[in-house]
Amino acid sequence: MFTPETITRARQDTPGCEHTVHFDNAGSALPPRVVVDAVIEHLRLEERAGGYAAAARNHDRIERPYQVIASLINAQPDEIAVIENATRAWDMAFYSIDFQPGDRILTSRAEYASNYIAYLQIARKTGAAVEVIPCDAAGQVDVGVLRAMLEDRAGRVKLIAVTHVPTNGGLVNPAAEIGAVAREFGVLYLLDACQSVGQMPIDVEAIGCDLLSATGRKYLRAPRGTGFLYVRDEVMERLEPPMLDLHAATWVDTDRYEIRRDARRFENWETNFAGKIGLGVAVDYAMGWGMGAIWSRVRALAGGLRQSLAAVPGVTVRDIGAVQCGIVTFTVDGVAAEAVKARLAKDNINVTVTTTFGTRLDMQARGLSQMVRASVHYYNTEDEIARLCEVIARG
Repeated sequence: MFTPETITRARQDTPGCEHTVHFDNAGSALPPRVVVDAVIEHLRLEERAGGYAAAARNHDRIERPYQVIASLINAQPDEIAVIENATRAWDMAFYSIDFQPGDRILTSRAEYASNYIAYLQIARKTGAAVEVIPCDAAGQVDVGVLRAMLEDRAGRVKLIAVTHVPTNGGLVNPAAEIGAVAREFGVLYLLDACQSVGQMPIDVEAIGCDLLSATGRKYLRAPRGTGFLYVRDEVMERLEPPMLDLHAATWVDTDRYEIRRDARRFENWETNFAGKIGLGVAVDYAMGWGMGAIWSRVRALAGGLRQSLAAVPGVTVRDIGAVQCGIVTFTVDGVAAEAVKARLAKDNINVTVTTTFGTRLDMQARGLSQMVRASVHYYNTEDEIARLCEVIARG
């Protein structure tokens, strides 16, 4: 549980809090000092000793992310690959699936553009079909309809791929309920957890996903250019990475190679070692606060922000979902989202804008083209929320 004292400590750990009111945590959160120090320390070691010697000396810190990420999401270290970002992690999983003509890919209406473009590309190349699972009255994936879609032609569904927390609203899709249906029908399940890991507890066993991708730079507060992929051990051998190198595989004879048996088959040889260390430190730091405590704090702040925004004349909160998270979206009557963002920036308040570009299907279905997105984290305060609303109210 966060108290006034622990919130003060979290802000003291975060130098950026002295300079800006940061409500873009779903974009890239402010890193704690301990993460930045770890990254710089390794870069200084590279400066003095060279990259190879630095990596050898910091071997244990470089290996640390596999252990702590596994603990964070209730997986095994061999099921974790550390990859340069969530998009590439997701790509490595998705493009390793052997799609055939007639295979069906089931996805959500609020799916992110990068994912949906990949679906369309594979559909064009292989003859697979992309189908959107309808939403229920709350705006989340309708699990009952999903079940009916699987019962209809279960053998033809190759993949269920869903974004857990979409980029354009407070929605948290019912990942565990989807996972239960996927397991019942024996369908591969890929979860994009880019914006859920770090703000809420994630348990891959409870969720039932086979694959999960995530980033470091958002709610985990790790450096940009870091991310990871979880691959359930039982499906590992069914998935051949779309690209291999001497890290992912071993050249065992002149005409033969062997792919490594753990999730590191999805990595490549060269990586950002300083960032990798920073990712491990960030996960350790988050777990020190406790994911249950972080989730409670984030939800309370987001609920307060929604309530405060709704009280501002001309503001409409646009969030959907039976369960809502730390991402808050809204519009201001007669004012473009970019103009709201610029107005807030003059007061050193960071927000961002979400548009049809990112989640075309959902935005079009709701008749929206752009919204302001303010995403809270546990180091934000009620005073900062009041300041944001005051700036919007005065126009």
